Amino acid sequence: MIIAPLRLKKNEDRRIRAGHPWVFSNEIDVYATPLSGFEPGQPVQVQDARGAPLGSAYVNPRSLIAARLVHRDAGRVLDGALLRERLARALALRERVFGAPFYRLAFGEGDGLPGLVVDRFAETLVVQITTAGMERVRDEVISALDELLRPAGILLRNDTPGRELEGLPRYVEPALGTVPESMALEENGVRFEAPLAAGQKTGWFFDHRMNRARLAAYVQGTRVLDVFSYLGGWGVQAACAGAREVVCVDVSRPALQGVAANAALNGVGERVRTLQGDAFEVLRSLAAEGERFDVVVLDPPAFIKRKKDAEKGGEAYRRLNGLGMELLAPDGLLVSASCSYHMGRDALQDAMLRASRRTGRDLQIVEEGGQGPDHPWHPAIPETRYLKCFWGRVS
Repeated sequence: MIIAPLRLKKNEDRRIRAGHPWVFSNEIDVYATPLSGFEPGQPVQVQDARGAPLGSAYVNPRSLIAARLVHRDAGRVLDGALLRERLARALALRERVFGAPFYRLAFGEGDGLPGLVVDRFAETLVVQITTAGMERVRDEVISALDELLRPAGILLRNDTPGRELEGLPRYVEPALGTVPESMALEENGVRFEAPLAAGQKTGWFFDHRMNRARLAAYVQGTRVLDVFSYLGGWGVQAACAGAREVVCVDVSRPALQGVAANAALNGVGERVRTLQGDAFEVLRSLAAEGERFDVVVLDPPAFIKRKKDAEKGGEAYRRLNGLGMELLAPDGLLVSASCSYHMGRDALQDAMLRASRRTGRDLQIVEEGGQGPDHPWHPAIPETRYLKCFWGRVS
């Protein structure tokens, strides 16, 4: 297959040769290879300024990330064969680590599949495509997954805002077989039901699996507050691990109905209750009522989605951690997480420290966690290592 060249400016090949797979629009020699001459998602051969091949990629002239490498061999394009190879490699890792078929099967660049996320709920797959290049081979993606796993159903959750940056429409539709409204899953021995088409993201957040498993060591006989609870991933597992009482807080009524259902599913419904409302307002109200908890879990959505929002978002993390500490009993445990890439681990730790100073509490960091092995990060792409989690003892 003959593919069009995409020529880089002089010295703009250094980062690519060092292992990074993204080409930004300002790195391209638009005189030699005008971006306007390419279609979104078109396969290209990335070349240095002298015309030497660096690898194969797909291009999108509408995006700041103008090209994403798919292989260092310039002759290997993104097709069915490469998709099957990469997906099989990704599956082998998950099957080696996890005993049950509930995990993120494909994590974009972390698995050499830029623009593709696949979550597995046993015989049902939820697929998210975020780039024009991967959208172009959508049928091949579905075919490769069908050949690899023979799923009962595949749902396309292509409704992320990032698709608009790629010039793609947003939609949710079944791609194969029958897809139920919700799916059963098991995490750390605890059962859940997660909505697929109507849930957040792909229906479940597998990335915190191992962090939630570690929580079990701290909750026996305790009173636990799970803030931004969604379906109770933290809270219901805490109750199953022996917490005497769990309070789950979320702004979404359907999510809290899911918490109640999941607690009942595991026989801990009498120890789990819910509070609906804005997290900051609920925390202030609980503090005013004199409530105290032995463990507070703060797992918010990304407060910092763009670099320019870092200052405002950082203050939100500091306020949230301060409110959480105000609700902790002496020597209580604060679990503080961030999925904002622009909130680095040091910045999150600093937010916790500053919150402790504001509240007059002493802080010890006792553990640190991150995303699980079904969310492998690319060592050259810091953005793929996004999840931070600290366990802090507050006296």
